[in-house]
Amino acid sequence: MSGTPASAAGPAETGEVVELRVHGVSGAGAEQVLDRPHAYQVAGDNNGGFFRPRPGYPDTRGPGGVTVEAYRWSDLPSGTAVRTLSLVFLLPFMLCNVAAWMRPTPPESHALMKTLCRVLGLTLTALYVLSIVGVALDLVAWQCMASPRCVRDRDWLSWLGAQPTGLRLAVLSLVPAGAIGLLWWLGARPGRPFSAFRPTTRTESGKYQLGAAGEQNFAPIVGRLRSIHVATAFATLDASLLAARAGPGASVASLVLAVLVGAVLVACVVLVCAHNLIERPKAGPRADLVMRTLRTIACGLTVLVVVVVLVDPTPWPAGIGLPRYGATLAWIFVAQTLLLAGIGLVVLRGRGMRATRSGWGAPAIAAVATGLAVAFSSELVYRVADLLNRDQPTAARLLISPPPAYKWAIFGFVLAVLGTLLVAGLVTVISVRSRYRIAAEIVARDFPNAPPEAGPRLRQVERTIARARFTEHLEPITMAYACLIGLGLATSVFGLMGRYPADIVQGYIGVPGDLVNFLLGTGSYVIAAILLGLLVGGIFAYRTVEFRRYVGVIWDLGTFWPRGTHPFAPPCYAERAVPELTRRITYLVGQGNRVLLSGHSHGSVLLAATVLQLPERVGERVALLTYGSPLRRLYGPLFPAYVDDDVLREVGRRVGWRWINIWRDTDQIGSWIFSPNRPGDPTRPDDPAATVDRRQIDPRDVVPPPSDSVPPPIFGHWPGESDDRLTESVRELAERLRTETS
Repeated sequence: MSGTPASAAGPAETGEVVELRVHGVSGAGAEQVLDRPHAYQVAGDNNGGFFRPRPGYPDTRGPGGVTVEAYRWSDLPSGTAVRTLSLVFLLPFMLCNVAAWMRPTPPESHALMKTLCRVLGLTLTALYVLSIVGVALDLVAWQCMASPRCVRDRDWLSWLGAQPTGLRLAVLSLVPAGAIGLLWWLGARPGRPFSAFRPTTRTESGKYQLGAAGEQNFAPIVGRLRSIHVATAFATLDASLLAARAGPGASVASLVLAVLVGAVLVACVVLVCAHNLIERPKAGPRADLVMRTLRTIACGLTVLVVVVVLVDPTPWPAGIGLPRYGATLAWIFVAQTLLLAGIGLVVLRGRGMRATRSGWGAPAIAAVATGLAVAFSSELVYRVADLLNRDQPTAARLLISPPPAYKWAIFGFVLAVLGTLLVAGLVTVISVRSRYRIAAEIVARDFPNAPPEAGPRLRQVERTIARARFTEHLEPITMAYACLIGLGLATSVFGLMGRYPADIVQGYIGVPGDLVNFLLGTGSYVIAAILLGLLVGGIFAYRTVEFRRYVGVIWDLGTFWPRGTHPFAPPCYAERAVPELTRRITYLVGQGNRVLLSGHSHGSVLLAATVLQLPERVGERVALLTYGSPLRRLYGPLFPAYVDDDVLREVGRRVGWRWINIWRDTDQIGSWIFSPNRPGDPTRPDDPAATVDRRQIDPRDVVPPPSDSVPPPIFGHWPGESDDRLTESVRELAERLRTETS
């Protein structure tokens, strides 16, 4: 915080009600959140700061005379263009990390889910290395440099093409080693100066809760996992070189190194499953020493392996591609298939025990992470192969060819995408009647006296509500994608037999091989378009505030959770935002103020996690206003172990049930939390949670008011800070704070 703690920064009048506003994933500016044209910073820094209206200007007070303050955190998950673009390349790691937090409700499944996700994370790191190995060692060093036709007119390759195979592999092994170093550096860099906000202790409640997102210090865990993944990365490079060297005439040095590298890989898998060693603070120095020693051994073995590859006179095995590289790749895909199946079985078991909390997000997001990693790796290798083949005559276009496993991976990805689109179309068609029927009932109830000329506007509102309700039907689509990706990866076993998709499909199904090859080529360009779209989205999400509202959702939601599974995921901004909010609220209350927390969309999630960390004496002088909140609609089904009814009721209890949640039927993300409270719903006067949710008719009307020529806008998920229905809730909570707290 620019070297100044929050408790010492910013003016705070005593005895006031301070409305602390926290925006959602829109990346809004302080002036927009405050709904005031001039703001100045009272605490924090450029990445995450607290702002108030500048004194001396009119209308600096909020509704009910509250002092308005805004917390702007949008640069914590996004920040500079370099960091935003790096998220594109770290996206599979980020999604794998999020999948572990989506574990189902039964506590007995948590350790197994964490183990499966962490081992899956290891395979993603290994796949990252294997893709670079495929480019540098297989395509360039082994295939292209061995062909005079390929190195012709390529001075950047011909200087090494005439050298022995061992020298070519040893020199170009610096490329994957450098890629590992880059990943290591990205994982070790702190995304923001979070050290001042890391808690030193954690209260063990025996139950995982939403507050864990910013409560525990994950820095030691990330450091230990990073050492394991770096060791795995270097051991994967070593194994690729030694597997190519293996054979009847392999030297003793190669065999010894192969045994040692295999032991390192086994140790990495064992250690990543040893949760007590990785996570317990008491094991700190000893655990750190073990992990660093393993990492150092892996780095040292890499040097020895490169030396042996360089000087060993044993003849290299003959082959079109790097020996055993394709088999190694295929076995990685098979392992990922088994891990995804294991994650799915854990969720199915959890659903059988606690059917009310599904946890379906874990296998879906894990499948998306794996599918993207496989697709990006395959695309990288195939694009380089096309580059090396570009000057060859048509008859020799396959002079440089990747292993069959990559072709099966692209084939599986294409089938998964097509199958998911088909399922999405079926779900859309099947659900459209019920969604529009419910939307028509809502519109008829909200606007019973609409004149005939309002017909087009009524139909527009009806369409908006029907589309917003499609969020409830995403589970079968994502589960279909997870199953199809798993099946697609399983087909890579045909790569072990040296068979290609066109041969198998034409021979057993009868589909022409040319059509299969056309689908493969199209799928390759689709993957390239996805990657290009992510890059463009990352650039515009940084440069354009409005575009970030849509694209930035991925980054903001994905980086909310700590890096407890994959250390190369982007840093978790909740490790700063939640403790920073807690400190600021505690300071304001300590100055004699009462605090009204107002959060839109994902800001409501940050505030819920913050409330769970507030001391009891502070919570007694706090109220909560949420609108467009995804706590029940998205976070409940996706993160059932962290956001359930008990946790949400605990949030309400800690603020003395001074909580209002505003929701709209037109909102595709936010919803009610405890009860819809629609007209005609049964009342529960004895349940304080029944008073939390307030449904807001959206739009306010379907005909233009006398002062305007167009009807009122449809807010949907838009915050609408200036809406008088929202400001009325602020007045109500401010008055309750004044009368119910002392």
